[in-house]
Amino acid sequence: MDTLITYLVPLAGVLGLLYTLIKSSWVSKQDTGTKKMAEISEHIQRGAMAFLKAEYKVLSIFVLSVAILLGVTANAQTSHWLVSVSFIIGAFCSGLAGFIGMRVATKANVRTTNAAREGLGKGLNIAFAGGSVMGLGVVGLGVLGLGSLFLIFGDMFGTGTAADVNKVLAVVTGFSFGASSIALFARVGGGIYTKAADVGADLVGKVEAGIPEDHPLNPATIADNVGDNVGDVAGMGADLFESYVGSIIGTMVLGAAFMANPEWADNFNGLSAVLLPLVLAGTGIVTSIIGTFFVRVKEGGNPQTALNIGEFVSAIIMLIASYLLIQWMLPASWAHTTIFGDELTITSMGVFWATIFGLAAGLLIGLITEHYTGTGTGPVKSIVRQSSTGAATNIIAGVGVGMISTAIPIVIIAIAMIASYEFAGLYGIAIAAVGMLSNTGIQLAVDAYGPISDNAGGIAEMSELPSEVRDRTDKLDAVGNTTAAIGKGFAIGSAALTALALFAAFITSYNATHATNLSGINITQPTVMAALFIGAMLPFLFSALSMNAVGRAAMSMIEEVRRQFNDIPELRAGLDAMGRNEGEKLENWSEEDQEIFETATGKAEYEKCVEISTTASLREMIAPGVLAVAVPVAFGFIGGPEMLGGLLAGVTASGVLMALFQSNAGGAWDNAKKMIEEGFEHEGEMLEKGSEAHKASVVGDTVGDPFKDTSGPSLNILIKLMSVVALVIATMI
Repeated sequence: MDTLITYLVPLAGVLGLLYTLIKSSWVSKQDTGTKKMAEISEHIQRGAMAFLKAEYKVLSIFVLSVAILLGVTANAQTSHWLVSVSFIIGAFCSGLAGFIGMRVATKANVRTTNAAREGLGKGLNIAFAGGSVMGLGVVGLGVLGLGSLFLIFGDMFGTGTAADVNKVLAVVTGFSFGASSIALFARVGGGIYTKAADVGADLVGKVEAGIPEDHPLNPATIADNVGDNVGDVAGMGADLFESYVGSIIGTMVLGAAFMANPEWADNFNGLSAVLLPLVLAGTGIVTSIIGTFFVRVKEGGNPQTALNIGEFVSAIIMLIASYLLIQWMLPASWAHTTIFGDELTITSMGVFWATIFGLAAGLLIGLITEHYTGTGTGPVKSIVRQSSTGAATNIIAGVGVGMISTAIPIVIIAIAMIASYEFAGLYGIAIAAVGMLSNTGIQLAVDAYGPISDNAGGIAEMSELPSEVRDRTDKLDAVGNTTAAIGKGFAIGSAALTALALFAAFITSYNATHATNLSGINITQPTVMAALFIGAMLPFLFSALSMNAVGRAAMSMIEEVRRQFNDIPELRAGLDAMGRNEGEKLENWSEEDQEIFETATGKAEYEKCVEISTTASLREMIAPGVLAVAVPVAFGFIGGPEMLGGLLAGVTASGVLMALFQSNAGGAWDNAKKMIEEGFEHEGEMLEKGSEAHKASVVGDTVGDPFKDTSGPSLNILIKLMSVVALVIATMI
């Protein structure tokens, strides 16, 4: 392969990884603060890395088993045993992305706390630097992995014809399969872990014992802080890694269809449509790095504004770069017959417009998610007001907000799909998904900032730092809740476009290796309609499995926290001392009560709670993961490509709606609770910590926890993983 650009793309991945190395080194050099702060951080870091180690041991068995099956079923005509190699590399890169992000996040949390002792701006800088390691690490590994595999296998099999390129891409698709598999287990396992700990800390700590979830007397507090990293750093990183890789792979497969056009011969040896998504992804790394330098906030400023500026600067630069690259790489105009038999005239400008629609859709979904989940917004205020009449009305309001929040994002996704297809066919839809994810580096940096800030607040509470420090970390954390919700909405929106791109790639790949073409899916066929309904049911089944898993794990956690409060005398005495001095600062307590409290601090058996979350999450993540892989394989080999197509259509439509509903409802409940904790006046009554409205909001937040951190964000991986499995087996069925 003599196209220079194929050698430059992996270098963009290397650039992203170099940036993560520099930022990680800078974070490590920052001061950790007091001895107590360092000890708490060490507990969190040990728990997080212990979970990853245990999870990766289980996943390594799964990866090796699937790799062997792929190698056995492959053959030189339809696939190749090297797909197993790609699968292993994809799984490794996905796991490595989670490891890198987890490691720096558990270093950045205590350093953010210490920086917040000096000012809000310094705290934001460290938290965002930690998040940027996750963001640029993900895109760096994705571009380096895909670019290198395409280069290596292209030299091995050749890229002179569409058949050669399809063979190369059939092998490279294994990379996406590996990434998706690890992402699902990381999301589900991490979600179960974090929510079991969070529910235990909230219900027993806040509601029953009347202490904050991050209080040092709360046995679940370390597990809760570990869970923030497990679910929202490693889990989200693996999630967007597989979205990123999946959108690029799907576009590359569709781009290979253009190679038969004679006008493409002079455009990078006919490979320009195949290489374009890789080039855009590599450019996105550069624009994301530039965007990080615009994230700054002054004391008293709004961290959300600073983060938004970084994202919008990066997006504007990406738009300009996309226009120049598309005009440079693609012919001005060419004719193309789609898999549906339609004759389309596609232009390079049309492809650019499709990219704009994807990028705009991602930004708009993020802004709409912020409206429905952000602190101080109308929908969240409505939940706060209805908390004044109890938990039931709080939950009703949250469910309503979650449901109505699906409307506008779905309309945006539908418009983006139709417009992208009109401008550039199915390739346009695929390139729209790439456009939406082109700034994944800074988007994920903003998202990973959230759990780091959350941990920082927990460390401030457990270290008994002055109230102004906790106020600053709470301000960072409240923004983090919104960025996390936006990140989930962004991931779900991209899942819809990516799934459609992968679905089209599945049909294209099937047609390339079979005598009978599959030109579409006829839903009037009873078998296809049956598969459609089964596909629509799967997100509900998947959500039930993951939420029930959280419920079972949370029960074990609640029982353990209650046991410790009852069986450890020092904890009981510490709680009694807090009760006697309710609302008073520690320095105003009597000497005797201060001594009792100091004795109680550190007596909680944090390791027992960490062990419960770890064991439960590893046990419970198996069933949802197997479901996602086994069902499309069964439908593909038993029902054929039409039934598999119906299944994918059903799971995509239902899954996107369910994911949006659950993620947004959970985010809104969470910030409603935070608004009450900060104090909210309603009809002359102050809703605040300890009030009945606060207890109701804690119940609502507890219901929303598995919605927004387990089943909701896991559904978009389910959608894409099933589409990737279909693409992998397309040449075999």
